[in-house]
Amino acid sequence: MSVPKAGIIYNDIKPIAGRVAIELKDQLTAAGWDVCVTTSIGGILGYCNPHSPVCHTPIEGLTPPGFDSDMEFAVVLGGDGTVLAASRQVAPCGIPLLTVNTGHMGFLTESYLNQLPQAMEQVMLGKYEIEERVMITVQVLRGDSILWEALCLNEMVLHREPLTSMCHFEIEIGRHAAVDIAADGVIVSTPTGSTAYSLSAGGPVVTPGVPVLQLVPICPHSLASRALVFPDSEPVNIYPVNVPRMVMVVDGNGGCYVLPEDRVYLERSPYTARFIRLQSPEFFRILREKLGWGLPHIAKPTSVELP
Repeated sequence: MSVPKAGIIYNDIKPIAGRVAIELKDQLTAAGWDVCVTTSIGGILGYCNPHSPVCHTPIEGLTPPGFDSDMEFAVVLGGDGTVLAASRQVAPCGIPLLTVNTGHMGFLTESYLNQLPQAMEQVMLGKYEIEERVMITVQVLRGDSILWEALCLNEMVLHREPLTSMCHFEIEIGRHAAVDIAADGVIVSTPTGSTAYSLSAGGPVVTPGVPVLQLVPICPHSLASRALVFPDSEPVNIYPVNVPRMVMVVDGNGGCYVLPEDRVYLERSPYTARFIRLQSPEFFRILREKLGWGLPHIAKPTSVELP
């Protein structure tokens, strides 16, 4: 009989995540599991600098040693940034992630540290559901050459330095005619990312599972430029018009410079982020608990009898 295999991915900047990772590895090993441990740093894309505008790691090159399709699950210990990094590390292998919050907001996390023993018991018994979230492939191309690429779970942001400088974009969505947008920047977001930067920029909330992406201008120069929701089957090409360069950031933690001769290409990835859910996913509950959406108004009227 083969030994079951599990993984642990933790944020090594947070001491508590490191301590829990060691304890959890010992517990799983004692229970007969083969355990691989790594930090989330391998999923951080890193930033380029003006002297080295390209920092290209292939999408499949982020998978940590020992993590493969034989792994039954991996536990992620950290906040939303750790979850974003971990999803890039293991999405090509299809490994389900149990996300445990050791951070602040924890919008993407499923459980908390004080619930970890019960959560592990449930997961080891296989009593959970898997929710798949769409990811997009983001590439910077110069001609036919790929200069930079990454998996994206939340959003891609393209803007000028500094951010407050207005810039111009030519954007092609699928087979449709190109559109011109003047704004401080543009965001292309997944449904998962619709509650992140896109929401702050005026985009709508999109429930997970809806097969769409959205394009959101940041502080557009025209009243006619507003958020656009379109099928995720449509690829996107973005041509920056500004000189000398623009900055692209993916999921808030890495990116590269984009020059006028480059284009940014986005499409739905064949890989998905697979999250373990200990109970049936309830997106509206998360919106209510994390963002206060749909809470009863304190001045909600009550029925009264007329004299």
